[in-house]
Amino acid sequence: MKITVDLTGLKETRWFQLAVRFCIGGLITAATGIIARRYGPSVAGLFLAFPAIFPASATLIEKHEQQERQEAGVDGTKRARQAVSLDATGAAMGSIGLFLFALVVTEFVQLFQPSLVIAGATASWMAVSILLWWIRKQA
Repeated sequence: MKITVDLTGLKETRWFQLAVRFCIGGLITAATGIIARRYGPSVAGLFLAFPAIFPASATLIEKHEQQERQEAGVDGTKRARQAVSLDATGAAMGSIGLFLFALVVTEFVQLFQPSLVIAGATASWMAVSILLWWIRKQA
């Protein structure tokens, strides 16, 4: 499979879909702030590892897939669930990478120059995410 960028989906995205994503992401971020005040940044950081946009994007993906199938005269429930499942798999793999990012920053920020630690943590996140994607594709 060759990876490409397809921007045609931007034409199909409605303003209210973006607003829903923004609002849900904002609510999750605000909830994380409340958790940080109550339990501290270490606990709250665990909640930021979960992509704040995922719940909104999952519902929008499901709706879009169902509408697309219904227009073709087919029940799109199964296909919508499969699409959301793939999105959830990608979010989980990215979250594992984000966990490694947080671990690298936590362990090395006091020992090395912060910009180098952030660069190393970013490289670690990217490497683990790509490795997990590659393992998933091999299965």
